[in-house]
Amino acid sequence: MQQSWFKDWFNSPYYHQLYSNRNDEEAALFINNLLSFLQPEAGSNMLDVACGKGRHAMQMASKGYDVTGIDLSEESIAAAQMHEHEHLHFFTHDMREQFRSDYYHYVFNFFTSFGYFKTPEEDHRAIRSMTSALVANGILVIDYLNVAIPEKTLVPSFETKIGEVDFLVTRWQNEKHLFKKIDIKDHLINEAFEFSEQVAKFRLHDFEQLLQANEMEITHVFGNYALEKFDIEQSPRLIIVAKKKI
Repeated sequence: MQQSWFKDWFNSPYYHQLYSNRNDEEAALFINNLLSFLQPEAGSNMLDVACGKGRHAMQMASKGYDVTGIDLSEESIAAAQMHEHEHLHFFTHDMREQFRSDYYHYVFNFFTSFGYFKTPEEDHRAIRSMTSALVANGILVIDYLNVAIPEKTLVPSFETKIGEVDFLVTRWQNEKHLFKKIDIKDHLINEAFEFSEQVAKFRLHDFEQLLQANEMEITHVFGNYALEKFDIEQSPRLIIVAKKKI
């Protein structure tokens, strides 16, 4: 497993091709539900951490908020920057490093864009950078997968063909992580590639510890993008809303 697998994979055009089903309608539905729940004040500053190509950030900015998106992938940020305007900006940035302090009213980390790192210290750094970016009483929202579901239902492998590209995805797990190996055959250029994914099995109590260590208090926990109550046996997502105490 490569130490920085996420930098190579998320910067690859094949990543966006494989996950092209993540569409704007899905993002719009979630953002509408979330903003309806949070009720941000007009003009609130928002930070989308690990924003990808900015589909969630664009939705929030369309509601009149001032939104910044950051991501490690230069390719994704270049695509997102094509949509910038006065209240929407994107920067290439590593979420483990501080990005502004005591500035944002809301910080978001969507679609399991956490749990990639090699050491617990890196996890703490990422959480610290997100919480430090918040003003007093600011809100952090983390959207993670409910690891209890893939633990029970993990499909070992599947194949798919998208255009002229064949994908073979192999999945496995151990006590602490979920893994994927993505074998790619691009017939247009007659080349083969291999990428990998590794996501930590963070559960609610793990996030509670990480957040409490950074003066954050969990106020709500949801289990899907309709913001229904979290059920560890059935919910596909683990969506955490936490408030900065100081």
